[in-house]
Amino acid sequence: MTMITRKVLLLNASYEALGTISVPRAVRLIWKESAELVERDGDRVLRSQRFEFAQPSVIRLVHYVDVRGRQQRSSSKRTRILARDHYRCQYCGKRGGVFDLTVDHILPASRGGSTSADNLAAACFACNQRKGDRTPEEARMPLLKNPAALTYGIDRSILQHEAEARPEWRKYLFLEEAEQIA
Repeated sequence: MTMITRKVLLLNASYEALGTISVPRAVRLIWKESAELVERDGDRVLRSQRFEFAQPSVIRLVHYVDVRGRQQRSSSKRTRILARDHYRCQYCGKRGGVFDLTVDHILPASRGGSTSADNLAAACFACNQRKGDRTPEEARMPLLKNPAALTYGIDRSILQHEAEARPEWRKYLFLEEAEQIA
């Protein structure tokens, strides 16, 4: 994996994990003094013609960002729905990637269905077309599992998965404490 494609853990000013970003984005945030370097990525260094930067592994925003309101209207909702459903069509069980699956309204939006997590499910194109503007019962296409509302746990599990290869992230994700409790 090249240095540029490695991920950097982004922390809020309160040291709450917000997610991951690319190395170039992390360096820009540090350069603009919007964030500070918390952990280096080993001895890795980024060089330009005039400057040398320690490659970040963990950075922290200088100012606190309230993310609770943003999570409700996030454009990453589609990705979170697909992750929740394990990238599997909830009608036929077919596995797919981000480009192979769509997000289906269980109760169609045209019939008053909301765009909340508990009314959305991953579906392959064929099943989404077949179901059309009907409920799963009307289309005789039962869901494999009932959708659960998206929670903090999904984001947390994604970060935990990424932290397996990055031991310096563990203390910011409180993984040692979680293992001691379990």
